[in-house]
Amino acid sequence: LGRDVQTWADGFYRDNTDNHAKVIDLQESLDALNQLFSTMSIVLSAIGGISLLVGGIGVMNIMLVTVTERTREIGVRKALGARRRDIRVQFVIEAMIVCLLGGLLGVVIGGVAGMIGSAALGTFVLPPLSGVAVSLLFALGVGLFFGYYPAGKAAKLDPIDALRYE
Repeated sequence: LGRDVQTWADGFYRDNTDNHAKVIDLQESLDALNQLFSTMSIVLSAIGGISLLVGGIGVMNIMLVTVTERTREIGVRKALGARRRDIRVQFVIEAMIVCLLGGLLGVVIGGVAGMIGSAALGTFVLPPLSGVAVSLLFALGVGLFFGYYPAGKAAKLDPIDALRYE
């Protein structure tokens, strides 16, 4: 197609000494740019995945410390009739809430930064609601996944040993 247009332009401007036309096909440049964006997307996704892993491990450590600090409370709850399931659900929900709050903070900071950046470019863009919803659901999933082990550890505590814990 590019050669056909070039042939037509050469014929049209054949007798014109002042003007000439040159047809340029930018498909190769566009393909290279798309490849660059794909590579950048993969790298940024890997960085995001590593960040989520580190953040999830951080949440798990915080929840393990929380279980250790609240051993006596867990013992009292178990002595008053709380089942393992009740204790596990409590700590999983706490981990999910911690992650949800972190996700909300991230969405707010990211949304504000995006709006400032878009306003600097002369337009105004709001973050897509579907992206916000997926982000918050992902944060809940991280809380569920990384909060399950500390919650299980809390649920397995023996009430007698937990009540003796100082």
